[in-house]
Amino acid sequence: MKLATFSHDGRARIGLVEGSSVIDVTAGRSGLPEEMKGLIEAGPEALEAAKRLAASAPHIPLAHVKLHAPIARPGKIMALGKNYADHAAEMGGKAPDHMMWFSKAQTSVNGPYDPIPLPPVTGFVDYEVELVAVIGLRTKGVSADDALSAVFGYMVGNDVSARDWQRRTSQYVIGKSFDGHAPIGPWITTAEDVADPQALSIGCSINGETRQAGHTSDMIFSIADQIAELSQVMTLEPGDLIFSGTPSGVGAGMDPPQALKDGDVVRCEIEGLGVLEATCQATA
Repeated sequence: MKLATFSHDGRARIGLVEGSSVIDVTAGRSGLPEEMKGLIEAGPEALEAAKRLAASAPHIPLAHVKLHAPIARPGKIMALGKNYADHAAEMGGKAPDHMMWFSKAQTSVNGPYDPIPLPPVTGFVDYEVELVAVIGLRTKGVSADDALSAVFGYMVGNDVSARDWQRRTSQYVIGKSFDGHAPIGPWITTAEDVADPQALSIGCSINGETRQAGHTSDMIFSIADQIAELSQVMTLEPGDLIFSGTPSGVGAGMDPPQALKDGDVVRCEIEGLGVLEATCQATA
C-alpha cells in the first residue's frame, strides 16, 4: 500500500495511491485520522479500514492534487552518516567502526516536489539520496532480528546538507537542519510491500546527469541494525524517521566539488518507492 498526504480543494488529508490516481480514504469518513502520524498511531485496524474504504472512495488523478511530505512533523528525525563505504571514502575517511548518528530538525521537512532552499548564509548546499524508514510501533531495546517488525513503511529522502556549516564542528546537526533540507516522500510504501529494504537500487541525478547510483545492499549497517542500536538509547515512536545513509556521488566528493545552484533540478529515486524531484531556489 502507498499512503500519501495530499491536498485537493484546499484541504490536506490521507490518500491511497494506485497507479496515476490517489484514493481519498478520509474524506467525510468518521473514525479515520486525516493526518499520517495519527493513522500510524491508530495501528493495523486503521489501515484495514482504509483499504476497505478505498473500494468505494473517490479517485482523483495525481496530476490534480498537491503531494505534501507524508509526515509533516515527525517526532524524531535520526540520520546515519557514512553508512556506505564508497561515500565514506569520497568524503576523505574510512568506513566507521560504529554508527555515526546525527539528527535533523523537524522544520527541515519538505515536500517531495517543493523547492529546495539555497539560503545566502551557506556557500555549499549538497544532495544525499537516502532510504528512509518510518517507525510504526513504540519500540525500546529491540534486537536486530526483530527490529523490522517496528517499521511501518519506507520512503525516499534527500538529506540536503549545508557542507560549510556541517564542517564547522564535529557535530553535524546544524549543517543538516536548515529549513526545507529534508525532502521526503512522495508517499510511504508500507512494509508489507517491501520484501527486503536491503535489496533496492538507489540513485540521484542533477539536471538529468546521474550522480549517485547505488544499492541498499551496500549499507555498512542495515536498517535492522540501525533500529536495534537506536532503540537501546531512545524509545522510538510511531512516525519517527530514520535516514539510513547515502551512497557515493555527492557534490562535495567530486573533483572539483560541485555545490547545488539556483535552478538545479534534483531527482532522487529508490526502486519501487517513487521519486522526489525538486528545483533548487536561492532565498533571500
